[in-house]
Amino acid sequence: MTPEAGSSGTAGATFLAFVEPVPGRLYPLVATLQELQRRGHRVIVRTGPAEVDLLRSVGIEAEVLAQELAAFNPTDWQARTRFGALLRALDEFGARARPQVADLGAAIHAHQPDVVILDETSWGAAAAAEHSGRPWAFSVPSPVPLGSPGVPPFGLGMRPRDDLVGRVRDRVVRPLTVGTLARVIARHVNPLRVELGLRPLHRLDEFYLAADLLLNYTAEPFDYPRTDWPTKVRRVGPGLWEPPSTAPPWLDELGRPIVLVTCSTAFQNDVRLAEAACVAFAHEPFDVVLTTGEVDVSAATVPANVRVERFVPHSAVLDRAVCVVCHAGMGITQKALAHGVPVVAVPSDGTSPRSRVASRSPARGSGCPSGSWTRNGCAGPCTTPSRCAPAPSGSRPRSGPRVVPRRPPTHSKC
Repeated sequence: MTPEAGSSGTAGATFLAFVEPVPGRLYPLVATLQELQRRGHRVIVRTGPAEVDLLRSVGIEAEVLAQELAAFNPTDWQARTRFGALLRALDEFGARARPQVADLGAAIHAHQPDVVILDETSWGAAAAAEHSGRPWAFSVPSPVPLGSPGVPPFGLGMRPRDDLVGRVRDRVVRPLTVGTLARVIARHVNPLRVELGLRPLHRLDEFYLAADLLLNYTAEPFDYPRTDWPTKVRRVGPGLWEPPSTAPPWLDELGRPIVLVTCSTAFQNDVRLAEAACVAFAHEPFDVVLTTGEVDVSAATVPANVRVERFVPHSAVLDRAVCVVCHAGMGITQKALAHGVPVVAVPSDGTSPRSRVASRSPARGSGCPSGSWTRNGCAGPCTTPSRCAPAPSGSRPRSGPRVVPRRPPTHSKC
């Protein structure tokens, strides 16, 4: 699907990327876009205003989405259950579908791209891309929710079971979970597809496999094992790009082992994670870097060994960190694991994809159920932050903690 620039100096292809104004959806894609530029292709990204400024600063052509799409402030964190949060998020993405059709249509008319790349939640844009007849791809920064024999239904983080009980469980649960998600998406998207002369879609797999290519920014050990991946799915590994930055000067002043505690970049009301970390680490022999994003922690009692920053370049901290406590977002979780740093994943925002991320993390650290995180640490089947301990001599090639689950982890790969 990727046209190559002509070896005789002819112009390369034009790639148009249409991405929701959310860093966690844009950042994994940036290294791919830069590589396309390096190969001589033209790349244009349509996204939010802040993201446009960032992309232009690194030499990528970018333009702002239509006014009604330029900002996105999800409220899924207000839901009372994990599945309710996912349904709310899908409704909020679905409400953006109709203006996406017009906006991507205008961008295609203006730039005449050879290939279109879309954020996986841009369902209206997907309909417009399919209608255009051009090759198009979905960028998927988390596990792809495609069904497969022996794989539990997407979103709940359940353990695979290949016995009769597991098969019955999956058969009963799938229509209630994946089927419900597909119906929510269909309610928003199918009227638009019919208007464009496209056939309606009814299964979650259909919405994803309508694309010519799925760029999946993770790797198989982070997902359920399967042998029947569609040929359209390309597992390209984690997208670890982050904006250019320098390490903050105060980082060199920290002399003890560093624990990075990080809240979601987009507001998810995970203030409890920050508050619990302040209490749990108050009397421990660590320096803690707490990045809050949009969370207000002004009411928290911050101990002397905790440094609070809104944003910090994570790679600079991860180079020295011995443990990461995070909200189970794909970006920070995969980045920490890529640095060889154990992770305590706390999906405190309640969204189902994050609970699935947490469920795949035990071998490199631990996954905490959202309800088990307390001011004394994690009461669930995982290590608490206060129990991170220096590794025995010679046990690891780099300095760091050993994270000892309270019971054996349920997954062997991550």
